[in-house]
Amino acid sequence: MVSQTIPVGTFDLILFGATGDLARRKILPALFRRFVAGQVVDSSRIIGASREDLSIDAFQERIRAALTEFVPSSVYCEDQLDKFCQMLSYQSVDLRADKGWSELSTIIAQGPNDIRTYYLSVSPSLIESCTQKLSSFELITPDTRVVVEKPLGTDLTSAQMLNRTLRAVFNENQIYRIDHYLGKETVQNLMALRFSNVWLEPLWNNNYVDHVQITVAETGDVNGRGEYYDAVGAMRDMMQNHLMQLLCLIAMEPPARFDADDIRNEKLKVIRSLAPVKVSDTVRGQYCSANGSFKEHVNSLSSRTDSFVAIKTEISNWRWAGVPFYLRTGKALSHKVSEIVVVFKHLPHSIFPDLGEDYQNKMVIRLQPSEGITMHIGVKEPGPGGMRLMNAPLDMSFAQIAGEMEVIDAYERLIMDTFRGDQTLFMRGDELESAWAWVDEIMAGWDASKAAPLEYRVGSSGPEEAIAMMARDHRRWQSLGAL
Repeated sequence: MVSQTIPVGTFDLILFGATGDLARRKILPALFRRFVAGQVVDSSRIIGASREDLSIDAFQERIRAALTEFVPSSVYCEDQLDKFCQMLSYQSVDLRADKGWSELSTIIAQGPNDIRTYYLSVSPSLIESCTQKLSSFELITPDTRVVVEKPLGTDLTSAQMLNRTLRAVFNENQIYRIDHYLGKETVQNLMALRFSNVWLEPLWNNNYVDHVQITVAETGDVNGRGEYYDAVGAMRDMMQNHLMQLLCLIAMEPPARFDADDIRNEKLKVIRSLAPVKVSDTVRGQYCSANGSFKEHVNSLSSRTDSFVAIKTEISNWRWAGVPFYLRTGKALSHKVSEIVVVFKHLPHSIFPDLGEDYQNKMVIRLQPSEGITMHIGVKEPGPGGMRLMNAPLDMSFAQIAGEMEVIDAYERLIMDTFRGDQTLFMRGDELESAWAWVDEIMAGWDASKAAPLEYRVGSSGPEEAIAMMARDHRRWQSLGAL
């Protein structure tokens, strides 16, 4: 299979925080890979902006070192690296003062490119001052886009404040709130799976679906970033954005068109239909081990921050009424897994006793580590000796489907979409606020209950109480790492 690469129009990308870790590890490598693929033309400009005083040559050398480290040498040649680095320029600016802004304005004005994207890879505390400077120095045009990284607020109030800050100088159709999960190949294949296959839609409702599980599990702990994580936790870090977006894509109604606002309108309906969650339908935990506990890693023995969260919720609409959705995410677990499991109802009557009373069809949609979809179906066991049935996985690995075709990184796709002006894979402001309103209500319930997070072992699947939450509904989690 051969993929088609369509170049984006020439652009100016002004990258604030250009000397930061995200720019070095993700943003600039993503741009370079798209340059190597022929999607970025060398008449485009990438302008780094940061407080650090650097010459253009020094900045180019620093980025050359980063690309050498984070992009495999097998995908490019030195000539391509040289040409890409020639697209880079740099200006030192102070986001809280006027220093460097006139010079940055002059650099931007020298370019002929109509498409202008400001990527704010900076601390949330600097976003307001940065956007105000962009406005006061008249650097915003009708074709300007602005990209904002998470955290997109820490609660409803801060999310509303962020939206007001951005909308003070940009229109909503210029704002790109990035969530890299939505750029994954599997997430987009989820939309293709749902809305391009006639056989699936009749099954995608409470008549046939027993329950849905969404899991984002990580093996790494928070050691080294404990101060940040203690102020955030699993609920704010993962549940409000990544898992919420996956839930929306699984549960949304078919949009009238494949259009950014039509799709986001349907996602918003899902969030607004989420039923209130009782504290008894949640489990939160902190990992512990002899080699270092969560409390030790955040340097607070009284910390009540969650490193694991599991939630049972429902969607109050006609399609999904009565179907529970189980969400879980956590640090220091046994496997690194991101997946959605759609479990279908029991057969109304089985003529094959070999399948057993507990047999259920299910679809496992894997986002990582190996992107693909697995259907669990009943088939005849090979060989003679009568009709013996077994539960067999029908695996659709995207690596097998694509063959030699390159699977691109999520950041590559999302950054290219900003140049195209395609907001389909980006959160809208009202989506963000509705998601925070739902999360805030759950966290308020935790605060009122005064219950401390439960301990779970490093390398386990989380607190035993999360397993018990499913067991009381006569269900069980998909084992981490299982297909």
